Amino acid sequence: MAIRLTRIYTRSGDKGLSALVGGVRIPKESLRLEAYGTVDELNAAVGLVRTFLTDYEEGLGSDFIWYEERLTRIQNELFDVGSELATPPPGEYQGMYRMGEEETQRLEQEMDRMQQELTPLNSFTLPGGGKLNALLHQARTICRRAERICWKLSRDEPINERLLIYLNRLSDHLFVQSRWTSKRLGESEYLWNRGLRLGRKPPISPPATAASSAASPSASARGKKKP
Repeated sequence: MAIRLTRIYTRSGDKGLSALVGGVRIPKESLRLEAYGTVDELNAAVGLVRTFLTDYEEGLGSDFIWYEERLTRIQNELFDVGSELATPPPGEYQGMYRMGEEETQRLEQEMDRMQQELTPLNSFTLPGGGKLNALLHQARTICRRAERICWKLSRDEPINERLLIYLNRLSDHLFVQSRWTSKRLGESEYLWNRGLRLGRKPPISPPATAASSAASPSASARGKKKP
């Protein structure tokens, strides 16, 4: 489908309705708009990670280009997800792009690659410890919200099952990214301390070193509890 943007404002949404692909207009507070709007929010969060990434080129070393390319692809895939969500069944067209199994498999393969450098967790992690870690956790939580909204939408309208699986796996991918970037940059991870009392400092993991790496056989984020 050709895309040509000649004017950004149209005034067509001034009455609280928005057009989906195919032309049907629905209320702006509808669940379908909430779904692809949240995916758009997630894309913006990943864009922040990608923007700040250049500050850490030296720390990421030879994998800087590899990682930057992963973020670029994920941003484009999220735009595809949003486009698919903005296309209800009556608006579907020939050659329409749909999320498939290949995209999810690629995320899993990349998680396996990053996990090989990480030691298993003995505690749940908290967001923070470094700028990229915090931004990636923020993206992860938005991804979880997008997944929940899409599942809610799927109870009433048909949604591509592979799209739902992709969002689930992407949240895991973002979690592994947060740990992997911390390890590569030698930054500590914040660890959860059950029942922490005021006046006590939260525990942090020791700064990661190349010598401390150990392979993990799991493709998912080991030690991570899903909500």
